[in-house]
Amino acid sequence: MVNPVRFLGAYVLRQVSSVGRLGMFFVYTIRGLIRPPGKFWPTLKQVEFIGTRSIAVIGFTAAFTGMVLALQGYHTLVKVGAEGWLGSAVGLSLVRELGPVLSALMVTGRAGSAMAAEIGIMRIEEQIDALECMAIDPFSYLATPRLIACIISLPLLTAFCDAVGILGGYAVGVGLLKVNGGAFWSGLTSSVDWADLSMGLYKSVCFSVLIALICIYKGYHAGVDEGAFGPEQVGRATTSAVVIASIAVLISDYVITSLML
Repeated sequence: MVNPVRFLGAYVLRQVSSVGRLGMFFVYTIRGLIRPPGKFWPTLKQVEFIGTRSIAVIGFTAAFTGMVLALQGYHTLVKVGAEGWLGSAVGLSLVRELGPVLSALMVTGRAGSAMAAEIGIMRIEEQIDALECMAIDPFSYLATPRLIACIISLPLLTAFCDAVGILGGYAVGVGLLKVNGGAFWSGLTSSVDWADLSMGLYKSVCFSVLIALICIYKGYHAGVDEGAFGPEQVGRATTSAVVIASIAVLISDYVITSLML
């Protein structure tokens, strides 16, 4: 018979150990900024992978999100005769919340999963052990460029998401629903200020650190807890990375919003 107290204690110890290991992983990754090898070309390659290749999916997501916001917002505002504030509703929703969150979730699903799988394969094929044998810091070589690239790419993708989403909302609100175009832009410019833009920027930076750290960490430790190294462990690590990173984005979104309001 399994002792429930022993089972609970073992589970808590595993979780505490994982948190501590994640903290040390972050410290080693930051330390990689000042350790060789060079970061410019690896970082540039990761910016192209994380940022450039995510533009299409971010664009489609943002456009249809802005269209839905305009459609829903119009039918709500028209009931109180305030359809002129449609631009304000669309802009604030995208800049403060939906832009950073949707961009982070799309990057997690497209690039975060790939990072976890790539590094997980390197782990099970003992390529990371080979780097250590050659006296190459695996954190500086693998983790740090991906972290820097994510911090660079996600805020830019968020700004792109905001712009495309607002244009999508304008197309539906003004082109389809016949809202006055001047009123749309007037409400948008009068309501969205630097505080709103900075909130979205801070969120995207925090999300980028969480996504990169969690996905790289999960790939780096693929199979370590199970004591087995194979394709199954890579799949589990990738799935776990996407799920945990997505949940972390949503939780941190609430925390940052509560602190900045």
